[in-house]
Amino acid sequence: MDKFSVMTAYCRIVERGSFARAAEDLGVSAALLSKEIKLLEESLGSILLNRTTRSMSVTDAGQQYYEEALSILEAVSKLDGRIREVSGSVKGQLRINAPNSFGQAVISPMLPAFLEKHPDLRLTLSLDDRVVDMIEGGFDLSIRVRSSLPDSSLVARRLGRVQQCLFASPDYLETAPALSQPDDIKAHPIIGFLLADHTSEWSLLGPGGPHTFSFKPHVKVGSSFVLRDLLIAGHGIGTLPDFISQTPVREGNLVRILPAFSLQPREVFAVSASRFGMQAKVSAFLDHLQRAMKDSIHNAL
Repeated sequence: MDKFSVMTAYCRIVERGSFARAAEDLGVSAALLSKEIKLLEESLGSILLNRTTRSMSVTDAGQQYYEEALSILEAVSKLDGRIREVSGSVKGQLRINAPNSFGQAVISPMLPAFLEKHPDLRLTLSLDDRVVDMIEGGFDLSIRVRSSLPDSSLVARRLGRVQQCLFASPDYLETAPALSQPDDIKAHPIIGFLLADHTSEWSLLGPGGPHTFSFKPHVKVGSSFVLRDLLIAGHGIGTLPDFISQTPVREGNLVRILPAFSLQPREVFAVSASRFGMQAKVSAFLDHLQRAMKDSIHNAL
């Protein structure tokens, strides 16, 4: 059990008055927090939180632990800040892993300005659509675009949300069968994405709730850029994230179809191995990335 990690989680639970709200803030599941706090209580031999399915209250021992833990965490934070000021600003080796399409569409355009601002930084950016082992790979940070993250010892920070919508080219739509409702999709060739959660099923969110149906893709590809190019060339319909679709839509090469419907949004997470002592180089990169995402992803972060 990582005591600092659990201290932070416990303090957030007390401050937010809820496992669910604390879990959302920390980017983990409420079930994982509950398990960690139970282990903490067992190690202390004392109940810190009285909880039922509907309410939660802090015991006397829990209040004492909260106050002492908060004091310890504040002291650690101040120490980190002083060391960073002494050691200088952003420098050293920064190793980042990110999905290929997100890396090319969002991270790549922001890198020149970021590196110019931090000339003493040595950056390694690995683009890989697989979920890598951060510790084994030696990465300081991993960017993951997923609907949710599994419980793990890694620490996740939510950066924003990516919309997934349906697109086709104007030329294709001129001669294709009409598309006015989800069932009409079955009359069209579909270009599937190999890395999707379900490669032969879409669950569209719309005015009447979820609409799920299965299909056999005409073509399946493992790159959002290849999928985009096939759609522009008029080979059928498919889904794209907004950081890939916005430029061809703006230029008139793609049109959003069934605009009242979209797939389940995906979250952009920054995953690191430790919640404490985040290095200045990691913080600087994440701050720069979030500013870049406000231009690349049309979504309130």
